Amino acid sequence: MSSEAQLKFSLGKIKVPKASEILTNFLREKILDGTYAAGESLPTERELAEVSGLSRASVREALRMLETEGLISTRTGRTGGSAVQLPGQDALDRSIDLFVRAQRVRFGTLLEVRETIEPQLARLAALHRTEADLERLEQLQSDMGKAIGSFTDWTDLNIAWHEAVAAASHNSLLVAFWRAISRMMRAAANIDVLTNRPELVAAVLKAHRRVLDAIQAGDGDAAARRMGRHVMAYSEHLRTQASTDIVLSATFESIKNQDAARL
Repeated sequence: MSSEAQLKFSLGKIKVPKASEILTNFLREKILDGTYAAGESLPTERELAEVSGLSRASVREALRMLETEGLISTRTGRTGGSAVQLPGQDALDRSIDLFVRAQRVRFGTLLEVRETIEPQLARLAALHRTEADLERLEQLQSDMGKAIGSFTDWTDLNIAWHEAVAAASHNSLLVAFWRAISRMMRAAANIDVLTNRPELVAAVLKAHRRVLDAIQAGDGDAAARRMGRHVMAYSEHLRTQASTDIVLSATFESIKNQDAARL
């Protein structure tokens, strides 16, 4: 083929998908569009092989990929099979955890995430909160005041307060994302452990009170503005105490150990 013909014929190499990938894609779409509901059993490996004309090995590989994606759970034995399950919080947690570790996400990135989304979560919380949301936030605010002096308890309550604000937004995608990064919030808190001082704790409680007052009043603009000031002040404090180049994944092992010790 001449060079001119090669330039015109720019199709490139064609990649033919594996048979198992085709079946995986087909079943994935059937699960996500609701053809197979959560808890429903998929056809057996033998049935899928008969209907698709694929080998049992290809069917087995397709089911293994769906299980890895968290879309099915597989039981072995005579009463075994594959049951549909829909992705939940755990799936997002794992994906973000892998991303953070693989990309070596740094502390400064977490601060930027907080500064960007927390004010909007507070705005939405002011607009959509329920009485139950307000009761939860008030209880956490009270418990934080009582936990002064116990850094671990106070830190857990502080993170729970911020998660409660996120939950009060009633935006399921933002709530899921915020819960997924709450582990990184724990990492940030542990970076701050040596610099935590009573005056800073008092400032946090005061800032929380002002945000909560705006949420109770249904004032979205005030809630966003006050939350913005709060997280920015926290970020500025941490930037003076710890390097923003710290890799967050390096702190996760100690957090795992702390969680295991509490169980």
